[in-house]
Amino acid sequence: MIAALVLGLVVGIVLGVVGGGGSIVAVPALVYGVGMSPAEAIPTSLLVVGVSSLAALIPRVREGLNWPVILLVGAAGVPSAWAGTAVGRLVDPEVLMLAFAGIMIIAGIRMLGRTPEAEGSCSTGPGRSFRTCAPKAVAVGLLVGFLTGLLGVGGGFLLTPALTLFLGLRMKQAVGSSLVIIVLNSAAGFSAHAAGFTINWPIVLAFAAPAILGSLAAARFARRLNDRHIRVSFAVLIFIVAAWVAVNTAATLIPT
Repeated sequence: MIAALVLGLVVGIVLGVVGGGGSIVAVPALVYGVGMSPAEAIPTSLLVVGVSSLAALIPRVREGLNWPVILLVGAAGVPSAWAGTAVGRLVDPEVLMLAFAGIMIIAGIRMLGRTPEAEGSCSTGPGRSFRTCAPKAVAVGLLVGFLTGLLGVGGGFLLTPALTLFLGLRMKQAVGSSLVIIVLNSAAGFSAHAAGFTINWPIVLAFAAPAILGSLAAARFARRLNDRHIRVSFAVLIFIVAAWVAVNTAATLIPT
């Protein structure tokens, strides 16, 4: 229970500061910190991250949300999350955890890079073009939604760079919009996992309560922090967790 409280706070802080990425910490935390199986950790992560993202969104609403992009990406992500869930049930849980470690490494590398703020076809500026924006937004929604269902991630660590690099949203708008999409994707992914899944409410509440409080507090103070320092710190955290997941999973796969 203590591990759930502490790790939930970490997930909430990551969500509040970065505007996503909490789920790539949540699943390993639930598996290796709390002791859940991957089959239990994935839907629990989706539930906790979805609620925490909704809380982190509250302080950012005033910064503006791009609702056309949110609806396009979200609409494409819902059926894709269901498809990812179906595929995930056919794959060995240990293989999923190794895939998770790989996705985390990619996310860490992305966090070390710079994300330029340049308005593009999906921005709210004069360069906006719905005809050009729609196919890109749908493609982003399909990819992120599939990963949401497959690995139990809300997709925030992929959404923010996708919204800025491929769709041309400004960073502040991308962060808020990504949180809304995370909520939608998490709800879709959880609904797909809900059949036959019994929620461990004590663990969920112990994990979710500090995550919500941490996301609210971190989102309010995030504007005062240096963006580059946030990215580097988050990338280091991701690499450490990815290495831990890979080593522990490989140890179970190698016959003794």
